[in-house]
Amino acid sequence: MPATSTRSAAGRNGLRQHLLFTALSGALLIVLYSLLRMALLVYNHELIGETTANDLLEAFGNGLRFDLRVVVFVLAPLLLVMGSRRLMAARTWQLAWLSFAASLTLFLGVLELDFYREFHQRLNALVFQYLGEDPTTVMSMLWHGFPVGRYLIAWALASWLLFKALQAIHRLVPPADPRLSPAAGERWYWRVSVFTLCLFIAVLAVRGTLRQGPPLRWGDASTTESVFANQLGLNGTLTLVDAGKARWSDHRDNQWKARLPSAEAQALVRQMLLTPQDLLIDSGEAAIRRISTPKPHLQLPVRNVVVILMESFAGHYVGALGAGGDITPNFDRLTKEGLLFTRYFSNGTHTHQGMFATMACFPNLPGFEYLMQSPEGAHDFSGLPQLLGDRGFDDLYVYNGDFGWDNQKGFFGNQGMSNFIGRNDYVDPVFSDPTWGVSDQDMFDRADLELRKLDRQRPFYALLQTLSNHTPYALPDPLPVAPVSGFGSNDEHLTAMRYSDWALGQFFEKARKAPYFKDTMFVIVGDHGFGSPEQLSDIDLYRFHVPLLVIAPGVQEQFGTRNDIAGTQLDIVPTIMGRLGGPVQQQCWGRDLLALDPADPGIGVIKPSGSDQTVALVSGSNLLIQPRDGAPRLYDYQLHENAGIQPTDNAALQAHLLPRLQAFLQVATQSLLSNTAGVGDTQPNTRQTAAQDNP
Repeated sequence: MPATSTRSAAGRNGLRQHLLFTALSGALLIVLYSLLRMALLVYNHELIGETTANDLLEAFGNGLRFDLRVVVFVLAPLLLVMGSRRLMAARTWQLAWLSFAASLTLFLGVLELDFYREFHQRLNALVFQYLGEDPTTVMSMLWHGFPVGRYLIAWALASWLLFKALQAIHRLVPPADPRLSPAAGERWYWRVSVFTLCLFIAVLAVRGTLRQGPPLRWGDASTTESVFANQLGLNGTLTLVDAGKARWSDHRDNQWKARLPSAEAQALVRQMLLTPQDLLIDSGEAAIRRISTPKPHLQLPVRNVVVILMESFAGHYVGALGAGGDITPNFDRLTKEGLLFTRYFSNGTHTHQGMFATMACFPNLPGFEYLMQSPEGAHDFSGLPQLLGDRGFDDLYVYNGDFGWDNQKGFFGNQGMSNFIGRNDYVDPVFSDPTWGVSDQDMFDRADLELRKLDRQRPFYALLQTLSNHTPYALPDPLPVAPVSGFGSNDEHLTAMRYSDWALGQFFEKARKAPYFKDTMFVIVGDHGFGSPEQLSDIDLYRFHVPLLVIAPGVQEQFGTRNDIAGTQLDIVPTIMGRLGGPVQQQCWGRDLLALDPADPGIGVIKPSGSDQTVALVSGSNLLIQPRDGAPRLYDYQLHENAGIQPTDNAALQAHLLPRLQAFLQVATQSLLSNTAGVGDTQPNTRQTAAQDNP
């Protein structure tokens, strides 16, 4: 064929060539995202559990709809240049853009392999949370905790292969020469018609659904009974983008929106939290500020309080709660000396949420998951620092790491704590890792020394926080415990948990010989749980399930050895204050678990970390889950040996629990925003306010 004929053909096929190149590039991206989904499935195969093959096929089908949204966004620049023959023919920038976008989404897919294994969630706001922390610590954690080098090499190689694949498509479908006259098929009206059709298809693909109303949402992937399959159907790039939009918008846009009249919501919250020992005060200003007067027979002969917050101490692996594997032999022995709460939950799934829920007695709320680092974190709360500080208690906070992480020193210092022992205060530690700090045995050894130094003329309270049971699980060598085996990818994590348990046991061996021991109440609680191959509901209840153990003089004689009431970390402060005795003015968002009617099933509100705005209410063996944009779901769950979960259609129970969940979040959010969540200025012994609305 003469050259002029070839050039003429090129001129006639410009629009077709561009559309074909765009379509083939989109097909390549679809294959890439399907392969990433398959990699996520294979890498996390331990989570498959009872998920059926049909569930997995359905997940991949759902995934195609979410993947198409990403593909349309990536191809959008190519679609928008259809009006210009010159831009359609400029393949250099098209190849550069497609290679960059494909490589970036590939990088996120590789990152998500271990992110999902750790958090049982697709990429979300936790990514931005870590990026906003100390970069040296974060990079060290990643480098020492994961095979970063191998991942980067694999990512670079795969990115190069993607570029070569796009080049092959370019050679297969070369661009037209824009200098030649267009054929009839490229007249402006044809381009407008084709562009309109492509725009319609693109909008339909981005919406992901033919229904009226909102476009495709994450809840549209929840089409099976398998939590893993439902998560698999999502696209990590989209979930991360959604999290970014939420994080960098006004955070109040993400807060819990009022659904009930104010008076009704406040009344429900007071019914939930006030007990016969509580006298409601300041009812026009504060939601649940009250004077609590514990009954004398419920007090214990203690003067000091030591709270031990155990990193990732998951109840699912605690022997005293029915787990096998001998992971926590020391904690299990300690339960014979104290009172163990068996149906207990963290309020969030991140350490800082466990800290402020346990010590400041305030809940983890949608839109305020990073309360310790947000402006509202500077408000006054009703926690141990305020309540025991007002009573003249000395304070102590001992931690393995840097108090700058999660703004711990800023937050707790503002609440009233003053004595901090952290990473840079240890001399010749047994072990110090480059990421977090010293080992748990170093922390506990220092804690025992510091507690012995405190003036015995004044009572004290202390927070001891462990850290070794956290990625990258850097532990002393040689280990004082046998490594855990038989739990698959959790072996390393459970080895660190066994080591933390050993360090806890060593601490108590020393503390028993100290003068302060006989006068002290010890409260041991996990900051949160962590994922296991079995997942209990779509919020993964095992990530919240933690043990709570109270060891104190007379606790077993007075309250027994086990308690099955449902509770959360918000109940710790009022339960502590109830054992110390005396009236206390407080505004805790929990209750004294040991002063409740024996028939009370308990109640608690929990929320996952990150950008997931799902919330849940636990009451006895019932679990009510409320997605942000979905219908509530009610379950009956069981933990320990008979663990399992079943949906229930108890409409009356749901109608009872749902408004309480909504009211709790609504009133707590408003209290935070209006800065009325604190104790108040007047102490109980000078107050003359009469009871109002007291249940």
